[in-house]
Amino acid sequence: MRYDQHVLPNGLTIVGEYNEDAQSVAIGFFTRTGSRDETPELSGVSHFLEHMMFKGSERRSAEEVDLEFDAMGARYNAFTSEENTVYYGAVLPEFQERLIDLLADMLRPSLRQDDFDTEKKVILEEIAMYKDRPQFTVYILARETYHHGHPLGNSVLGSTESITALQRDQMMDYFRRRYAPNNMVVTLTGKYDWNAAVAQIEQTCGGWAQGDSSRTVTEPDALPLERMQPDPKRDRVYLCAVAPAPSAQDDARYAAEVLAEVLGGGEGSRLYWALVHPGIADSADMSYSEQDGAGAFFVSATCDPERTTEVIDLLRSTLATAQNDGMSDDEIARARRKLASALVLRAETPMGRLVTVGFDYVYRRRIEPLAETVDKLLAVATDDVDALLRPKPFDKLTLVGYGPLAEAS
Repeated sequence: MRYDQHVLPNGLTIVGEYNEDAQSVAIGFFTRTGSRDETPELSGVSHFLEHMMFKGSERRSAEEVDLEFDAMGARYNAFTSEENTVYYGAVLPEFQERLIDLLADMLRPSLRQDDFDTEKKVILEEIAMYKDRPQFTVYILARETYHHGHPLGNSVLGSTESITALQRDQMMDYFRRRYAPNNMVVTLTGKYDWNAAVAQIEQTCGGWAQGDSSRTVTEPDALPLERMQPDPKRDRVYLCAVAPAPSAQDDARYAAEVLAEVLGGGEGSRLYWALVHPGIADSADMSYSEQDGAGAFFVSATCDPERTTEVIDLLRSTLATAQNDGMSDDEIARARRKLASALVLRAETPMGRLVTVGFDYVYRRRIEPLAETVDKLLAVATDDVDALLRPKPFDKLTLVGYGPLAEAS
C-alpha cells in the first residue's frame, strides 16, 4: 500500500490509498456538512441538496449525468448523514479521468428553480414514506430525545414544514458556505494514477472559492430520559435506547466497537440470549456510532405490546450487569475476531475501503492502514472495555418507545 496526500491552494485536500493489486479505482468527494450544521429554518437542506447534485450542471443535464455513469459501468451513489455528505463511484482504472470530471462537475450544480420545485415534491414523498417505517421513526425520536436541543439530534430529512418552506435561494447560500473546497476531501482508493488525479482536480476544482464552513463541536448533555410515543396503528412496540460513547477522535473507539459487539452484535450477543433466543423479543441489537467530538451507543428492540415492560426490564438489566460486572475474556476475544474479520472482508475492494479511508481523514486527519486498525481491534483487552464502563454510561440511558403502548403491560 502507498498513502498519498496533497492540498490545493484553496484548501481542497486530496488523499489516497494506492493498491497496486487492485482491479478498480474508487473516488469520493467527502463534504463535511450534514444536519448538525443546519439551522431550524434550513432543516433537511443537506439531504435535499444531495438530491439536487444529480439534477445537472452548466455542462450536463440530469439525464447526461446518469448516462455518463452508465457509460463507464460505474457503481455510484451518495449519502447524507448528520455530519457528512458523500458522493462516490467505482470504475475500472481507465475511467479514472471521466469519473473525476463527472463528480467534480456534479458538485457545482445549476440548482435550477424548476428542478428545485420538482425535487421538493420527491423529498416530501420520501419524508412521508419514512413516517410509515416504525424502526426509522423510533430512531429519529431517540436521537432527538437523547440530544435534546444539541445539533446532533437534528433530522437528516427535515420535516414536511421545513422542506415546504425552504426556498431555492436559501439552498444556494447554504451550498456556497458548506460546499467550499476548504470543507471537502477528495479520496481515492485502489489502482489510481496519483499525478494525473492531482493535476486534473487542481485544474477542475482549483478555482472553487473558499467559504465559512466552521462547525461548533460540543458534547451533548446526556441525561437518563424516557419517552413513550403511542401509535395504535402499529402491531409491535419499537424501542430505541441511546447512551454516551467515545467520539470519533477518541482512541477508546476500538473498545466501544468491541463492547457493542459483545452486548448486541447479533446472534451470540448478550441481548440476543436475553431477549431473542427465548422468544421474548423479535429482535435486539446494539451498535456504536462515532461522531465529531461525540459518540453514542444505540440499542434497539421490537416486541409484542404485551411484553413491553418485560423487554425494557431485561434490556436495562442486561446493560446494568455488563456495566457493573464487566465482560469475560472469552467474550472480548470472540468480538475482536468477528469485528476484525468483517473489516478485512469489507476491505477486499477499493469501494469497500473508500468510506473508511475518507472518514479517517475527515475525522482524524490521518489515514489508518487496514493492518493497523486490525491490530488495534485485536489488542482491545478486557481492561479497556472495563475502563469504558467505569463512568457508567448506561446510567444516562435515554429510552424511547413507539407503537401501541396502550396495550403494553
